[in-house]
Amino acid sequence: MLDKSPQALTATVAVDPVRSASSERGVVYVYEAPVRLWHWINAAAILVLGLSGYFIGNGIPTIPGKTGDNFLFGYIRFVHFIAGYVLTLGFLLRIYWAVVGNPHAKQIFYVPIWRKSYWREVWHEIRWYAFVAAEPKKYAAHNPLAQLAMFFMFTLATAFMIVTGFALYAQGTGNDSWQYRLFGWVFSIRPNSQDVRTGHHLGLWMIVTFALIHIYTAVREDIVSRQSIVSSIIFGEREFRD
Repeated sequence: MLDKSPQALTATVAVDPVRSASSERGVVYVYEAPVRLWHWINAAAILVLGLSGYFIGNGIPTIPGKTGDNFLFGYIRFVHFIAGYVLTLGFLLRIYWAVVGNPHAKQIFYVPIWRKSYWREVWHEIRWYAFVAAEPKKYAAHNPLAQLAMFFMFTLATAFMIVTGFALYAQGTGNDSWQYRLFGWVFSIRPNSQDVRTGHHLGLWMIVTFALIHIYTAVREDIVSRQSIVSSIIFGEREFRD
């Protein structure tokens, strides 16, 4: 007889955090406090970076008066830089927690492409989100399709934005700065800084697209699949309802 207790579910996920949970009902502690704190600080940083980055890339309306009396654009850039540092520090700490945290903390940093069962589960999730599959599978953390999307559209995209962002920032701090020493190699790949700016700008829209999909699917799953998705990133526990 299949054990559907929360303890059994936790044990199953601890061995393999990607595979579906064998429980229709129960409560499992998924997201530890550092992961939840990082999630919301990271979301705020991305919002600030997105808004300020949009104005940096597209400009702002003309402000009357002398240029020296209006430092609005300078403030926008300053806020963008501060949010970039927050994003970077949070990303580094998130990598650390993926090593020391529970098995769920590792999911956004890898995709088990070598496993056939993983791709079967991805296909099931595609059919579920397309309203073709009749029943959802229950997962303690991210489902396989979400894991795939987060790795390519968030984890790699964030790393790309950090690298290109600091490379562009290094143009202002100079060749002797630590920013240039760590990230100046970007211009050996793309000598034209405008190409780097274009890639950085496109990366913004990649993350914006991911954020919109992420919010939609989280709310949808919370309602349709009868499992707590939104509240789990607030309180840490995933509840599976009948």
